[in-house]
Amino acid sequence: MLLIHGVGEHSGRWEHVGSFFGDRGIDVTAFDLRGHGASGGARVDLESFEEFLDDVAVVFGETPADVPRIIYGHSLGGLIATSYGMSDRPQPDLYVLSAPSLMANIPLALRLLAHVLGRLWPRFRAPNSLKAEQLSRDPAVGERYFADPLVETKATVRFGLTVFKQMDALRGNYGRLTRPALVIHGAEDKLVPPHASAPLAALDNVERKLFAGLRHETHNEPEHDEVLGFVAAWLDDQISTIR
Repeated sequence: MLLIHGVGEHSGRWEHVGSFFGDRGIDVTAFDLRGHGASGGARVDLESFEEFLDDVAVVFGETPADVPRIIYGHSLGGLIATSYGMSDRPQPDLYVLSAPSLMANIPLALRLLAHVLGRLWPRFRAPNSLKAEQLSRDPAVGERYFADPLVETKATVRFGLTVFKQMDALRGNYGRLTRPALVIHGAEDKLVPPHASAPLAALDNVERKLFAGLRHETHNEPEHDEVLGFVAAWLDDQISTIR
């Protein structure tokens, strides 16, 4: 399994998820996206979304090809994973898409402002509007997030515009995601609202599960064992058909 984390965070926040699947016999690999965590590059800046996909291809290419392979992406990582699955790059056997950021509710005025800034000052770093309580109902999750020195709470205007452009490019083309995929989403997610992932449920190869009462980071909710257990059971069923 290759884990792809969300915007502003880093792979270290996923150690408990890696351990959960590792205890169930799945070898887990994770890395910090460029401009995130301990990776190099300008902080949360991006010229082309293809850079993310190329990075995933490199890391994915290092995973053993003689066993079933999984890409698990969360939030921005879910957008990256979905984009990768719709590309011509070497594919895994299965996808898990956690609250994938497939659309953003940005007021028109802010979008116009972003485009103006993108031309005049593309590397201007703007703070995100994330609030601790949006991540999880467990207050400790948000406290650790904002106390984490590897977490980035700002992104360049260019980064935001590049991500929005990728969301727009995927819309209406989800049928290009042909590998089996599980979509999980917290029903009370205010960062990536559940309707963002709803179009994927129309695909025959996709199963979608909404978790009532849960917020953006379902893997960090008090019910995280239930969430990850559901993912593990789905993976077991799918892997049994591959073998």
